[in-house]
Amino acid sequence: MRFSWSLSICLGVLGVAIAAPASAQAVAVAESLFDRGLADMLAGRYDTGCPALAESQRLDPRPGRLFTLAECEAKWGRIATAVARYNDYLAMVDRMSEAERVMQSARRKLAHEQRRALAPLVPRLTLSLPPDAPAGTRVQRDGMTLEQPSLGVALPVDPGEHVVTTQAPGGPVTEKRLTIGRSESRVIVLEVTPSAPEEPPPAEQPPSPARLPSVAPLAAPSPGAGANAPDQGPSGRRVVTYVAGGVGVAGLVVGSVTGWMALDESGVAAENCRDVSPGNARCNPAGIAAGNRAKQLGLVSTVSFGAGVALAGAAALVLLLEPAPRRQPAPAVSWELTGGQAGGGVVMHGRW
Repeated sequence: MRFSWSLSICLGVLGVAIAAPASAQAVAVAESLFDRGLADMLAGRYDTGCPALAESQRLDPRPGRLFTLAECEAKWGRIATAVARYNDYLAMVDRMSEAERVMQSARRKLAHEQRRALAPLVPRLTLSLPPDAPAGTRVQRDGMTLEQPSLGVALPVDPGEHVVTTQAPGGPVTEKRLTIGRSESRVIVLEVTPSAPEEPPPAEQPPSPARLPSVAPLAAPSPGAGANAPDQGPSGRRVVTYVAGGVGVAGLVVGSVTGWMALDESGVAAENCRDVSPGNARCNPAGIAAGNRAKQLGLVSTVSFGAGVALAGAAALVLLLEPAPRRQPAPAVSWELTGGQAGGGVVMHGRW
Protein backbone atom coordinates (compact mmCIF):
# COMPACT_ATOMS: atom_id res chain seq x y z
CA MET A 1 0.00 0.00 0.00
CA ARG A 2 1.52 3.27 -1.10
CA PHE A 3 1.01 5.69 1.75
CA SER A 4 2.92 6.98 4.70
CA TRP A 5 1.50 5.49 7.88
CA SER A 6 2.72 8.35 10.06
CA LEU A 7 1.24 10.89 7.69
CA SER A 8 -2.10 9.06 7.70
CA ILE A 9 -2.28 9.08 11.48
CA CYS A 10 -1.41 12.75 11.68
CA LEU A 11 -3.99 13.64 9.07
CA GLY A 12 -6.60 11.58 10.95
CA VAL A 13 -5.92 13.40 14.20
CA LEU A 14 -5.98 16.79 12.52
CA GLY A 15 -9.27 15.97 10.77
CA VAL A 16 -11.08 15.97 14.12
CA ALA A 17 -11.08 19.75 13.98
CA ILE A 18 -13.55 19.76 11.05
CA ALA A 19 -16.95 18.47 12.13
CA ALA A 20 -20.67 18.84 11.80
CA PRO A 21 -22.55 20.34 14.73
CA ALA A 22 -23.12 17.90 17.60
CA SER A 23 -24.11 18.11 21.23
CA ALA A 24 -21.38 18.82 23.75
CA GLN A 25 -21.89 15.47 25.47
CA ALA A 26 -21.78 13.54 22.17
CA VAL A 27 -18.64 15.40 21.15
CA ALA A 28 -16.95 14.55 24.44
CA VAL A 29 -17.82 10.87 24.15
CA ALA A 30 -16.80 10.80 20.48
CA GLU A 31 -13.41 12.34 21.26
CA SER A 32 -12.81 9.84 24.06
CA LEU A 33 -13.71 6.92 21.79
CA PHE A 34 -11.52 8.30 19.01
CA ASP A 35 -8.50 8.57 21.30
CA ARG A 36 -8.99 5.03 22.59
CA GLY A 37 -9.63 3.62 19.11
CA LEU A 38 -6.57 5.36 17.67
CA ALA A 39 -4.38 3.99 20.48
CA ASP A 40 -5.66 0.45 19.90
CA MET A 41 -5.14 0.79 16.16
CA LEU A 42 -1.55 1.93 16.59
CA ALA A 43 -0.99 -1.04 18.93
CA GLY A 44 -2.42 -3.47 16.33
CA ARG A 45 -5.60 -4.21 18.32
CA TYR A 46 -7.89 -3.65 15.36
CA ASP A 47 -10.74 -5.77 16.76
CA THR A 48 -11.26 -3.14 19.48
CA GLY A 49 -9.82 -0.05 17.82
CA CYS A 50 -11.96 -0.11 14.65
CA PRO A 51 -15.31 -0.49 16.49
CA ALA A 52 -14.35 2.40 18.81
CA LEU A 53 -13.52 4.61 15.82
CA ALA A 54 -16.80 3.64 14.12
CA GLU A 55 -18.81 4.60 17.20
CA SER A 56 -16.90 7.87 17.46
CA GLN A 57 -17.78 8.66 13.85
CA ARG A 58 -21.45 7.80 14.46
CA LEU A 59 -21.71 10.16 17.44
CA ASP A 60 -19.82 13.07 15.85
CA PRO A 61 -19.29 12.64 12.10
CA ARG A 62 -16.06 14.26 10.93
CA PRO A 63 -13.98 13.65 7.77
CA GLY A 64 -10.81 13.02 9.75
CA ARG A 65 -12.49 10.35 11.90
CA LEU A 66 -13.95 8.71 8.81
CA PHE A 67 -10.58 8.64 7.06
CA THR A 68 -8.89 7.15 10.15
CA LEU A 69 -11.66 4.52 10.37
CA ALA A 70 -11.02 3.55 6.74
CA GLU A 71 -7.33 3.19 7.48
CA CYS A 72 -8.10 0.97 10.49
CA GLU A 73 -10.39 -1.29 8.46
CA ALA A 74 -7.72 -1.65 5.78
CA LYS A 75 -5.07 -2.63 8.34
CA TRP A 76 -7.53 -5.11 9.92
CA GLY A 77 -7.92 -6.85 6.56
CA ARG A 78 -11.57 -5.90 6.08
CA ILE A 79 -10.81 -4.49 2.65
CA ALA A 80 -14.38 -4.41 1.33
CA THR A 81 -15.42 -2.36 4.38
CA ALA A 82 -12.33 -0.17 4.00
CA VAL A 83 -13.16 0.62 0.37
CA ALA A 84 -16.71 1.56 1.42
CA ARG A 85 -15.26 3.89 4.14
CA TYR A 86 -12.93 5.54 1.62
CA ASN A 87 -15.89 6.09 -0.71
CA ASP A 88 -17.87 7.69 2.10
CA TYR A 89 -14.94 9.93 2.96
CA LEU A 90 -14.45 11.08 -0.66
CA ALA A 91 -18.19 11.76 -1.00
CA MET A 92 -18.07 13.86 2.19
CA VAL A 93 -15.12 15.85 0.85
CA ASP A 94 -16.87 16.48 -2.45
CA ARG A 95 -19.71 18.20 -0.55
CA MET A 96 -17.30 20.61 1.18
CA SER A 97 -16.47 24.13 0.17
CA GLU A 98 -13.38 24.87 -1.88
CA ALA A 99 -11.43 26.05 1.16
CA GLU A 100 -12.32 22.93 3.12
CA ARG A 101 -11.35 20.66 0.24
CA VAL A 102 -7.95 22.29 0.16
CA MET A 103 -7.44 21.34 3.81
CA GLN A 104 -8.34 17.72 2.94
CA SER A 105 -6.19 17.52 -0.21
CA ALA A 106 -3.48 15.27 1.28
CA ARG A 107 -5.95 12.80 2.82
CA ARG A 108 -8.04 12.92 -0.33
CA LYS A 109 -5.04 11.86 -2.42
CA LEU A 110 -4.25 8.97 -0.04
CA ALA A 111 -7.89 7.84 -0.07
CA HIS A 112 -7.87 7.62 -3.90
CA GLU A 113 -4.60 5.65 -3.83
CA GLN A 114 -5.86 3.26 -1.18
CA ARG A 115 -9.14 2.68 -2.99
CA ARG A 116 -7.36 1.91 -6.28
CA ALA A 117 -4.98 -0.49 -4.52
CA LEU A 118 -7.66 -2.36 -2.53
CA ALA A 119 -10.54 -2.54 -5.05
CA PRO A 120 -9.02 -5.43 -7.11
CA LEU A 121 -8.49 -7.45 -3.92
CA VAL A 122 -12.12 -7.28 -2.71
CA PRO A 123 -13.82 -10.75 -2.86
CA ARG A 124 -17.21 -11.16 -4.51
CA LEU A 125 -19.90 -13.49 -3.19
CA THR A 126 -23.09 -14.41 -5.05
CA LEU A 127 -25.89 -16.00 -3.01
CA SER A 128 -28.93 -17.54 -4.72
CA LEU A 129 -31.98 -19.47 -3.59
CA PRO A 130 -33.02 -22.74 -5.27
CA PRO A 131 -35.94 -22.53 -7.72
CA ASP A 132 -38.24 -24.42 -5.36
CA ALA A 133 -37.60 -22.11 -2.39
CA PRO A 134 -40.91 -20.99 -0.82
CA ALA A 135 -41.93 -17.39 -1.27
CA GLY A 136 -40.87 -15.24 1.66
CA THR A 137 -37.71 -17.23 2.43
CA ARG A 138 -35.39 -15.11 4.58
CA VAL A 139 -31.67 -14.90 3.80
CA GLN A 140 -29.10 -13.38 6.17
CA ARG A 141 -25.36 -12.93 5.77
CA ASP A 142 -23.45 -12.26 8.97
CA GLY A 143 -26.67 -11.10 10.61
CA MET A 144 -27.63 -8.72 7.77
CA THR A 145 -30.84 -9.52 5.89
CA LEU A 146 -30.46 -9.72 2.11
CA GLU A 147 -33.62 -8.76 0.26
CA GLN A 148 -34.57 -10.19 -3.14
CA PRO A 149 -32.63 -7.58 -5.21
CA SER A 150 -29.40 -8.61 -3.41
CA LEU A 151 -29.77 -12.30 -4.34
CA GLY A 152 -28.10 -13.59 -7.48
CA VAL A 153 -25.77 -10.54 -7.55
CA ALA A 154 -22.01 -10.58 -6.91
CA LEU A 155 -21.66 -8.48 -3.76
CA PRO A 156 -18.37 -7.32 -2.20
CA VAL A 157 -17.49 -8.98 1.11
CA ASP A 158 -14.53 -8.94 3.44
CA PRO A 159 -12.09 -11.87 3.21
CA GLY A 160 -12.50 -14.56 5.85
CA GLU A 161 -15.35 -16.63 7.28
CA HIS A 162 -18.99 -15.73 6.75
CA VAL A 163 -22.18 -17.23 8.15
CA VAL A 164 -25.22 -17.44 5.87
CA THR A 165 -28.65 -18.55 7.12
CA THR A 166 -31.89 -19.30 5.31
CA GLN A 167 -35.34 -19.78 6.79
CA ALA A 168 -38.56 -20.62 4.97
CA PRO A 169 -41.78 -19.22 6.46
CA GLY A 170 -42.55 -21.37 9.48
CA GLY A 171 -39.49 -23.57 8.88
CA PRO A 172 -36.22 -24.09 10.75
CA VAL A 173 -33.08 -22.02 10.24
CA THR A 174 -30.48 -23.59 7.93
CA GLU A 175 -26.93 -22.34 8.56
CA LYS A 176 -23.97 -22.46 6.17
CA ARG A 177 -20.41 -21.32 6.98
CA LEU A 178 -17.99 -20.45 4.20
CA THR A 179 -14.54 -18.90 3.85
CA ILE A 180 -13.51 -16.64 0.98
CA GLY A 181 -10.09 -15.22 0.18
CA ARG A 182 -8.84 -12.00 -1.43
CA SER A 183 -9.77 -11.48 -5.09
CA GLU A 184 -11.93 -14.63 -4.96
CA SER A 185 -15.40 -14.86 -6.53
CA ARG A 186 -17.83 -17.54 -5.38
CA VAL A 187 -21.38 -18.46 -6.34
CA ILE A 188 -23.40 -20.33 -3.69
CA VAL A 189 -26.86 -21.86 -4.15
CA LEU A 190 -28.29 -21.96 -0.66
CA GLU A 191 -30.23 -24.78 0.93
CA VAL A 192 -33.72 -24.19 2.33
CA THR A 193 -35.41 -26.56 4.77
CA PRO A 194 -39.17 -26.44 4.18
CA SER A 195 -41.56 -26.16 7.05
CA ALA A 196 -42.86 -29.39 8.52
CA PRO A 197 -46.47 -30.28 7.62
CA GLU A 198 -48.94 -29.32 10.26
CA GLU A 199 -50.06 -32.20 12.41
CA PRO A 200 -53.81 -32.70 12.68
CA PRO A 201 -55.21 -31.66 16.02
CA PRO A 202 -55.63 -34.55 18.45
CA ALA A 203 -59.03 -36.10 18.44
CA GLU A 204 -61.17 -35.09 21.35
CA GLN A 205 -61.46 -37.86 23.88
CA PRO A 206 -65.01 -38.72 24.90
CA PRO A 207 -65.75 -37.62 28.42
CA SER A 208 -65.23 -40.37 30.94
CA PRO A 209 -68.47 -41.62 32.43
CA ALA A 210 -69.29 -40.28 35.84
CA ARG A 211 -68.50 -42.67 38.59
CA LEU A 212 -71.74 -43.77 40.18
CA PRO A 213 -71.98 -44.73 43.82
CA SER A 214 -72.00 -48.43 44.49
CA VAL A 215 -75.38 -49.97 45.09
CA ALA A 216 -75.92 -53.04 47.17
CA PRO A 217 -77.41 -55.95 45.19
CA LEU A 218 -81.10 -56.52 45.55
CA ALA A 219 -82.32 -59.56 47.33
CA ALA A 220 -83.40 -62.48 45.16
CA PRO A 221 -87.13 -62.52 44.49
CA SER A 222 -89.27 -65.05 46.22
CA PRO A 223 -90.38 -68.15 44.31
CA GLY A 224 -93.84 -66.75 43.80
CA ALA A 225 -92.67 -63.52 42.20
CA GLY A 226 -92.07 -64.97 38.71
CA ALA A 227 -95.63 -64.28 37.59
CA ASN A 228 -95.21 -60.60 38.35
CA ALA A 229 -91.82 -60.14 36.53
CA PRO A 230 -91.64 -56.99 34.44
CA ASP A 231 -91.98 -57.14 30.65
CA GLN A 232 -88.51 -57.77 29.11
CA GLY A 233 -89.44 -56.52 25.60
CA PRO A 234 -91.17 -58.06 22.58
CA SER A 235 -91.10 -61.83 22.32
CA GLY A 236 -89.51 -63.74 19.44
CA ARG A 237 -92.93 -64.52 17.94
CA ARG A 238 -93.85 -60.84 17.88
CA VAL A 239 -90.57 -59.95 16.13
CA VAL A 240 -91.28 -62.56 13.43
CA THR A 241 -94.80 -61.16 13.08
CA TYR A 242 -93.44 -57.64 12.56
CA VAL A 243 -91.02 -58.86 9.91
CA ALA A 244 -93.68 -60.82 8.10
CA GLY A 245 -96.01 -57.83 8.16
CA GLY A 246 -93.29 -55.58 6.75
CA VAL A 247 -92.53 -58.04 3.94
CA GLY A 248 -96.24 -58.31 3.20
CA VAL A 249 -96.63 -54.55 2.89
CA ALA A 250 -93.59 -54.45 0.61
CA GLY A 251 -95.14 -57.19 -1.54
CA LEU A 252 -98.34 -55.13 -1.88
CA VAL A 253 -96.32 -52.10 -2.96
CA VAL A 254 -94.28 -54.12 -5.50
CA GLY A 255 -97.41 -55.77 -6.84
CA SER A 256 -99.16 -52.45 -7.29
CA VAL A 257 -96.20 -50.82 -9.04
CA THR A 258 -95.50 -53.73 -11.38
CA GLY A 259 -99.21 -53.94 -12.14
CA TRP A 260 -99.28 -50.34 -13.31
CA MET A 261 -96.12 -50.97 -15.34
CA ALA A 262 -97.71 -54.04 -16.96
CA LEU A 263 -100.77 -52.00 -17.94
CA ASP A 264 -98.51 -49.35 -19.46
CA GLU A 265 -96.56 -51.93 -21.50
CA SER A 266 -99.85 -53.45 -22.66
CA GLY A 267 -100.87 -50.05 -23.99
CA VAL A 268 -97.57 -49.77 -25.88
CA ALA A 269 -98.08 -53.25 -27.37
CA ALA A 270 -101.61 -52.35 -28.44
CA GLU A 271 -100.33 -49.27 -30.26
CA ASN A 272 -97.76 -51.33 -32.20
CA CYS A 273 -100.00 -54.28 -33.18
CA ARG A 274 -102.89 -54.58 -35.64
CA ASP A 275 -105.48 -57.32 -36.18
CA VAL A 276 -105.11 -59.07 -39.58
CA SER A 277 -107.92 -61.51 -38.84
CA PRO A 278 -110.10 -62.40 -35.87
CA GLY A 279 -107.85 -63.76 -33.12
CA ASN A 280 -104.71 -63.11 -35.12
CA ALA A 281 -102.65 -59.89 -34.58
CA ARG A 282 -99.46 -58.83 -36.26
CA CYS A 283 -97.02 -56.70 -34.21
CA ASN A 284 -93.85 -54.87 -35.07
CA PRO A 285 -90.66 -55.49 -32.97
CA ALA A 286 -91.55 -52.71 -30.51
CA GLY A 287 -94.97 -54.20 -29.96
CA ILE A 288 -93.57 -57.70 -29.47
CA ALA A 289 -91.05 -56.44 -26.90
CA ALA A 290 -93.73 -54.45 -25.06
CA GLY A 291 -96.01 -57.47 -24.98
CA ASN A 292 -93.30 -59.66 -23.52
CA ARG A 293 -92.53 -57.08 -20.82
CA ALA A 294 -96.23 -56.77 -20.02
CA LYS A 295 -96.46 -60.55 -19.46
CA GLN A 296 -93.38 -60.58 -17.21
CA LEU A 297 -94.53 -57.57 -15.19
CA GLY A 298 -98.02 -59.03 -14.88
CA LEU A 299 -96.61 -62.26 -13.46
CA VAL A 300 -94.44 -60.36 -10.97
CA SER A 301 -97.40 -58.20 -9.97
CA THR A 302 -99.67 -61.20 -9.42
CA VAL A 303 -97.10 -63.11 -7.31
CA SER A 304 -96.04 -60.06 -5.28
CA PHE A 305 -99.56 -58.91 -4.63
CA GLY A 306 -100.71 -62.39 -3.60
CA ALA A 307 -97.74 -62.93 -1.29
CA GLY A 308 -98.17 -59.47 0.21
CA VAL A 309 -101.84 -60.07 0.98
CA ALA A 310 -101.07 -63.43 2.56
CA LEU A 311 -98.18 -62.21 4.74
CA ALA A 312 -99.87 -58.99 5.82
CA GLY A 313 -103.08 -60.82 6.67
CA ALA A 314 -101.27 -63.49 8.66
CA ALA A 315 -99.30 -60.88 10.62
CA ALA A 316 -102.46 -58.93 11.43
CA LEU A 317 -104.23 -62.11 12.54
CA VAL A 318 -101.37 -63.11 14.86
CA LEU A 319 -101.31 -59.65 16.45
CA LEU A 320 -105.06 -59.71 17.01
CA LEU A 321 -105.02 -63.16 18.64
CA GLU A 322 -101.93 -62.59 20.82
CA PRO A 323 -102.88 -62.26 24.53
CA ALA A 324 -102.19 -58.90 26.14
CA PRO A 325 -99.13 -58.84 28.42
CA ARG A 326 -99.79 -58.85 32.12
CA ARG A 327 -98.88 -55.67 33.93
CA GLN A 328 -96.82 -55.87 37.10
CA PRO A 329 -98.92 -54.77 40.07
CA ALA A 330 -97.60 -51.99 42.19
CA PRO A 331 -95.88 -53.27 45.34
CA ALA A 332 -98.14 -53.30 48.31
CA VAL A 333 -96.68 -51.54 51.30
CA SER A 334 -98.16 -51.71 54.73
CA TRP A 335 -97.27 -49.52 57.65
CA GLU A 336 -97.48 -50.58 61.23
CA LEU A 337 -97.12 -48.15 64.07
CA THR A 338 -96.16 -49.57 67.41
CA GLY A 339 -95.64 -47.76 70.65
CA GLY A 340 -95.35 -48.23 74.31
CA GLN A 341 -93.95 -46.86 77.48
CA ALA A 342 -90.39 -47.61 76.42
CA GLY A 343 -90.69 -45.79 73.13
CA GLY A 344 -92.14 -46.32 69.65
CA GLY A 345 -91.18 -47.15 66.07
CA VAL A 346 -92.38 -47.60 62.51
CA VAL A 347 -92.17 -50.94 60.69
CA MET A 348 -92.59 -51.16 56.85
CA HIS A 349 -93.55 -54.38 55.09
CA GLY A 350 -93.54 -54.70 51.30
CA ARG A 351 -94.11 -57.37 48.67
CA TRP A 352 -91.75 -57.21 45.67
